[in-house]
Amino acid sequence: MTLSSYANSSVEEVASTGSGIRFFQLYVHKDRNLVAQLVRRAERAGFKAIALTADTPRLGRREADIKNRFTLPPYLTLKNFEGLDLGKIVKTDDSGLASYGANQIDQSLSWKDVKWLQTITSLPILVKGVLTAEDTKLAIEAGAAGIIVSNHGARQLDYVPATIMALEEVVKAAQGKVPVFLDGGVRRGTDVFKALALGASGIFIGRPVVFALAVDGEAGVRKVLQMLHDELELTMALSGCRSLKEITRNHVVADWDHPRVLPRL
Repeated sequence: MTLSSYANSSVEEVASTGSGIRFFQLYVHKDRNLVAQLVRRAERAGFKAIALTADTPRLGRREADIKNRFTLPPYLTLKNFEGLDLGKIVKTDDSGLASYGANQIDQSLSWKDVKWLQTITSLPILVKGVLTAEDTKLAIEAGAAGIIVSNHGARQLDYVPATIMALEEVVKAAQGKVPVFLDGGVRRGTDVFKALALGASGIFIGRPVVFALAVDGEAGVRKVLQMLHDELELTMALSGCRSLKEITRNHVVADWDHPRVLPRL
């Protein structure tokens, strides 16, 4: 699981729920002392990596948020910032989230910050938001321990490519030096299969979990994860793959607008 800096539950609360591999998705604030505190809290709570959000030095134009003048309801706060005068997204004539980000996020974020993070934590740093070979190489040169191919749920910039279409370019540029993960657009086990075939070390899902949580709480999340598992297992069986290691580039055609799975007998 990857927990956002802006979550409604703190790193300590999430860590108390039991075992599991957890990453901390970090938004770099102007106050670097605050950033260092967040990273150290995540480290103490047993999180295994920092996922540095690289594609949001400014928030994209989210027109629904602007129209609705988005803010958090009074019973929700940004738990990781409680007690710091930074835990609320207040009412505004614009998007409350955009106004909050403009005041707090460091818009000068650069590759130097990857190196700076390495001086304050021993956790591996994954760069989240990479879509090109050029940025992949720069991330690795800066010391990134991994890449997350992400377009921020297609909410940051119109007309960016789907992550599945950017994945292979990033994997080739990484040259096996670091693991490459993918998020965005994963709705079925066949999507997981395609990502693995194109070189991803793993995938992350967001909206399926949110939708399932809204429908049936924890039971809904368990069900959606089981559905993805079962769909992936069936896709592997029909593609002749007995293990994840047997999923290869030969199992997909990626020359069209969308990658296609090739069944194998």
